Amino acid sequence: MNLSMPQLEEARRALDAPLFADLAGDAEVSFEFFPPKTEKMEEALWETVKTLEPFGPRFVSVTYGAGGTTRERTHATVARIQRETPIAAAAHLTCVEASKAEIAEIAHAYWEAGVRHIVALRGDAPGADAFVPHPDGYTNAADLTAGLKQLYPFEISVAAYPECHPNSRDEADDLDNLKRKLDAGATRGITQFFFEPETFFRFRDRAAAAGISAEMVPGIMPVTNFASIKRMSAMCGTQVPQWLGRLFEGLDDHPTSRQLVAATLAAELCRKLYAGGVRQFHFYTLNRAELSFAICHLLGLRAMAAAAA
Repeated sequence: MNLSMPQLEEARRALDAPLFADLAGDAEVSFEFFPPKTEKMEEALWETVKTLEPFGPRFVSVTYGAGGTTRERTHATVARIQRETPIAAAAHLTCVEASKAEIAEIAHAYWEAGVRHIVALRGDAPGADAFVPHPDGYTNAADLTAGLKQLYPFEISVAAYPECHPNSRDEADDLDNLKRKLDAGATRGITQFFFEPETFFRFRDRAAAAGISAEMVPGIMPVTNFASIKRMSAMCGTQVPQWLGRLFEGLDDHPTSRQLVAATLAAELCRKLYAGGVRQFHFYTLNRAELSFAICHLLGLRAMAAAAA
């Protein structure tokens, strides 16, 4: 392939520019945590929260176990973040094994605790069983969103799937479901994790073509354990590219090197998303701060500046 002189000059400038030099520090971030099971895990989570707090996240969310198995722990974690930090805390809430009356009780408790943001999800049934709505409950995330909006004026985020939810018939069906959730009152979609920027860009284009104008925030999952990521990806329909597996070969016994590779890959994904116009990022932290901290720093954000603001 022959390049023109202007193309050659542009290529040279791109090669000469320092990596990540084009990131202006104007990105906004949010973080996801899961409720701790033990006192030691709670200490580790709180250290993670305090480490990431100076980046000034838009919000942090706390997950919710299938069938409400972490209901009390989720509530305690969300309430503590809301009470003891300046960060807006968002609580995950699902339809699984809960009546509308139970959901109303939970929503009331969050509202009383000062929580104004819910991540509304249909949820998955415990084990391998297919989701079955509670006889007196909500049937899906759109139904749950509408119900929550009738109770309180919550800000509501919902899930979006760049590669389709496993239960969707096709891409059109998946986007129709996302649109129903937004029409029911949701503010934004937060995507399932993915590994290549084109995956998000194609999804964003399809959503726009379907008339969806709400904010779509890419969910970023740094790969701390490749075997675990493969299992999680199989469950949620995320494609794992072959090149990703090759990059983690031989690193099982080298955790520090694995961390460096994970941070590099996630930061490069964010850099390409930023170049494509993305300014909001949601990090699945797995209750660890190091990788998310490093990626935020490479995005041009500075913890000290956020802390002093």
